[in-house]
Amino acid sequence: MMSPMTTSGSTAAETTAGYPTLRVEHVSTVERAAEELRRAIFEGEIESGTPLREVALADSLGVSRPTIREALGVLVAEGLAVREPHRGVHVVRPERALVHDVCAARWVLEGAGVARWREATEEQRQHVRTSLRTYTDAVRAEGTYQELNSLHLAFHVSLVGLAGSPRLVAMAENLVLELKLALAQVERIARNAHDQADTHVALVQLLEDGDVDAATAFLKTHLEDAEAEIVDALGL
Repeated sequence: MMSPMTTSGSTAAETTAGYPTLRVEHVSTVERAAEELRRAIFEGEIESGTPLREVALADSLGVSRPTIREALGVLVAEGLAVREPHRGVHVVRPERALVHDVCAARWVLEGAGVARWREATEEQRQHVRTSLRTYTDAVRAEGTYQELNSLHLAFHVSLVGLAGSPRLVAMAENLVLELKLALAQVERIARNAHDQADTHVALVQLLEDGDVDAATAFLKTHLEDAEAEIVDALGL
């Protein structure tokens, strides 16, 4: 008796057994633990420099130590925590030199994008508008610090996209990972999300008005002020 054939000519047995290792997993316990730790860090429940002890975290979250160990590995990979020999894992504490370096690099990348507003495609300009609207909507809805932080930085990355270089966008995405925690802490201290939103609206309005030179100068001042605010708020 011949085996039943699928429409592609392979047998049903081959179709069901051909890829035994492929599967779709539900969100794992490790991912859920990492997300809860991430939330606590961004919300200020766990401050910069705080040691992340496996036993205490496992007890608090009701999961195993190996699960916590893997979750901490996720945070380390994201740049939110650091693992040091003989000291274990602790939440990253931003340093002044790092903040300055990241802000200087952001200016190079974002400034290059803003300067090309006129040459950018309509799709690239629309991405900036959409990113701004998403961010300002979240501010009005009083989103979490983690959400606002992510959308705020996504807007800045969209400015880099105006340069039309995926490599520059990838560089900008790596930079903002280093700044996420510092900016979240500033947001909690200053509680100025509405002011930040107004500043970004003003920047885009300058671009829409065709005054690229003024927009470039505005962005430079904005990033310099952001650096000073981070340094001051975190006592660096």
